[in-house]
Amino acid sequence: MSAKTTILTLPKEELVHPGNRACTGCGLSIAYRIGLKALGPDTILVVPPSCLTVLQGLFPVASTKLPCLNVTFASTAAAATGVLEALKAQDKTHIKVVGWAGDGGTSDIGIQALSGAAERGDDFLFMCYDNEGYMNTGVQRSGTTPQGAITTNTPFKGKQQRKKDVPAIMAAHGIDYVATASSAYPLDLYDKIRKALSLGGTKYIHIHTPCPPGWGFDTRYTIKIGRLAVETGYFDLYEVEQGEFRLTGASEKLLEKRPLTPVSDYLKTQSRFRIMTEEQVADIQKQIDAKWAAYLQGSA
Repeated sequence: MSAKTTILTLPKEELVHPGNRACTGCGLSIAYRIGLKALGPDTILVVPPSCLTVLQGLFPVASTKLPCLNVTFASTAAAATGVLEALKAQDKTHIKVVGWAGDGGTSDIGIQALSGAAERGDDFLFMCYDNEGYMNTGVQRSGTTPQGAITTNTPFKGKQQRKKDVPAIMAAHGIDYVATASSAYPLDLYDKIRKALSLGGTKYIHIHTPCPPGWGFDTRYTIKIGRLAVETGYFDLYEVEQGEFRLTGASEKLLEKRPLTPVSDYLKTQSRFRIMTEEQVADIQKQIDAKWAAYLQGSA
């Protein structure tokens, strides 16, 4: 990767207008603003029903300066492939095609089309903003909702299943680039998008995006909670490039410099985890400890 981007070298051009329909403190709005700076003006977005559709606004008003194709829930990757082929037919291959979906439109409803595009190696970037639930429709569980989280359809015990590891699923397709990022580390996200755009074939970036109304925290703490997710090892920043895994950014520094913060410090910041038992918290800590023990062994 080239020199890391700083706040001083970040492009000044804004491709998101000052007003949008996102909730106050929305992690997606941060990722979207930074992401569009990385993508640049020669980009067509393909977006399914999601919080991003709401953020962009209703016709004839839009919060983005980029052309966007709104498609059905299941068809983001399939539609992106169609746009890609249309651009090839018109000899407009300088225009980038980017699918940008939520976790529901990626890990659940949209995974069939995404898997097919990745297997074919279609040359586009797919980004998932993961707010860990169907937030736009009232906070229902998704495949990436974490274990123990209360949602409107897991109201009494919380979700009992573990979070689906979508980046690992995408890496298993053998595509050249898979990365994770967080809206709490926007410059890391910017650099990973720029790197993905420099590569051919299907690329996938999974962005952790804290959601104040869905997770149950004060809107001023979005960045703090996003960073706690990384500092506790609950969500890791990494790249898988041509099959080679490596921790990046703040996660790489954790490996080198300091122990992890207890995951309980992260869980207690959000009301969605309020009914978790001590045994459940200990089980999640055990999962994290095992994962990081493997990281440490791999770096030795």
